[in-house]
Amino acid sequence: MSETRPLALAAEFPPATREQWLTLVEGVLKGASFEKKLVSRTHDGLRIEPLYVREANAPLVAGRGAAQAWAAMQRVDHPDPAAANAEALHDLENGTSGLTLVIAGSIGARGFGIEAKGPAIRRTLDGVHLDAIPIELDLGPPAKETAEALVALVRERGIAPPSARIRFGFDPLGAIALAGSSPLPWREIAPQFAALVRGLASEGFAGPHAVADGRVVHDAGGSEAQELAFVLAAAVAYLRALEAGMPLDHARHSIFFRLSADADQFLTMAKFRALRKLWARVEEACGLAPKPVFVSAETAWRMMTQRDPYVNMLRTTIAAFAAGLGGADAVSVLPFTAALGLPDRFARRIARNSQLVLLEESALAKVADPAAGSGAFEDLTRKLCMSAWTFFQEIERAGGAAAALEQGLVQTKVAEARRAREAAVATRKDAITGTSAFPNIAEGKVSVLVPSPLGISTPDRSPQKEEEQNALRPIRLAQPFEALRDASDRVLETSGARLRVFLATLGSPVEFTARAAFAKNFFEAGGIEAIAAPLPEGETKLPRGDFSALASSFKSCGATLACLCSSDEVYAREAAGTAQALSAAGARHIYLAGRPKELEAALREAGVSEFIYAGCDALAILKRVHATIAASAET
Repeated sequence: MSETRPLALAAEFPPATREQWLTLVEGVLKGASFEKKLVSRTHDGLRIEPLYVREANAPLVAGRGAAQAWAAMQRVDHPDPAAANAEALHDLENGTSGLTLVIAGSIGARGFGIEAKGPAIRRTLDGVHLDAIPIELDLGPPAKETAEALVALVRERGIAPPSARIRFGFDPLGAIALAGSSPLPWREIAPQFAALVRGLASEGFAGPHAVADGRVVHDAGGSEAQELAFVLAAAVAYLRALEAGMPLDHARHSIFFRLSADADQFLTMAKFRALRKLWARVEEACGLAPKPVFVSAETAWRMMTQRDPYVNMLRTTIAAFAAGLGGADAVSVLPFTAALGLPDRFARRIARNSQLVLLEESALAKVADPAAGSGAFEDLTRKLCMSAWTFFQEIERAGGAAAALEQGLVQTKVAEARRAREAAVATRKDAITGTSAFPNIAEGKVSVLVPSPLGISTPDRSPQKEEEQNALRPIRLAQPFEALRDASDRVLETSGARLRVFLATLGSPVEFTARAAFAKNFFEAGGIEAIAAPLPEGETKLPRGDFSALASSFKSCGATLACLCSSDEVYAREAAGTAQALSAAGARHIYLAGRPKELEAALREAGVSEFIYAGCDALAILKRVHATIAASAET
């Protein structure tokens, strides 16, 4: 048999250079700014280039063992212990590999959770094999009581403590950050915390026993680097507390990490990789040889929506994918209805199966550190490490995590990041699919077992109590838009008709379709139903200069607001006359989709009150729309 030469394919072409690529880019940009068009930045200000080259021989980030799957964890948070037990057993029978016991009042409770008492813990875990199933605790304020109840249950069942696969999750600093205050100073809390951990270790529980939990920062709107810096500072504080009574090598094995994973795939993967690098640096500074630390993940609360909640399935799947590929050892997926209330069995099944598909059908855990060597991931990981380390050093200079919380350093930084993030959401730069972008104004109700006690209103930004001012309050980024949708629904329930805006489409469909679609999307994000003007039968566009048909359509649609939609060329010919005709027909407020710069003054004089366009403050405008409609209804 003759030998065949391998296909050379692209190898026969000369290698392309970055300079050649830049030359081609310049031709496409046609003088536009490279920085503005192609370079983006994270909320930490980290620069993301449009193109990277591979980093050859980049070392792997040490994490899970070779081809080892991450644990697919399922939350158990039903307040009724019998119901919680039934759900836990059902989940285990159908593929879940571990359980996260969410205790009432914990960072992840979201208004629900298991009571932190022995009988509730015992009933919830009835029939669960504690020596075979990993259990992770999301502890509330009575952390000691919950741990003692679980230890007593292990003893009752005659299980050897080393065989019990329990991550106890003591996190006093996380509890302080969530509450905004503490009844005791850290110098008194630290010895108590250390005694609890040493007690568990002395009984033979392998642990880990304490967790540095970044969700409290992420939930409050913090950036990725801030979340990393906080967990690093908290873990160092726990190391200092523990080293007084146990060898430092044992102390580090008593600590694990928990991070939020959101739908920004690249940032989430880079964040989980960065954590391992940062912790290895701390271990080296302590004179220890770095070892892989256990890292748990939960899909992010702040990205969850109440509106069009089915989109949450996509968000949480991307988040779980990113956390798993980023090296998480355990991943918990929030059910897609979590923002609406206590999820039913269907929502729990989707949360469970989204991970099982990634693990069993896609085999994503088979490759160790798949991002290694990718120029984009390596660069972003490195930048996150540097940014997080800088803030970590600032926390350390303030006296450590506890002192930084007491001084409000962490809260101030997180508040700055939250405001920037909320501004990006308000302008729809950070679009929320199904809520601020592509809303489904006629969506149906989604089933939950118990409605959420958290409601949808935007959290109060001016609390009266000092301790509340220091609290890292959880937010959901969709809340302001959801509040507008909720107000519109109340109008529909009481009057039988939804708030409306009339879309005055000018010219032919080719000329008005793009901006009419933009306006419909824009207004319906605030619950304002967009009614398009019908074309005369057999016609493809309105006769030029004939505004009577539009005025007649406006009068019959029941709206008090109107929005002009067309191209800049058509606006130059017809916008002013149309605005005047609509004003005469009773329009209380007239909008225009677009920014006809030189025509703006003339259009305002003709009756156009406001312009809507990509990048405008959509939330502020929609709030004014609601106020305008309310004022019209009163008169």
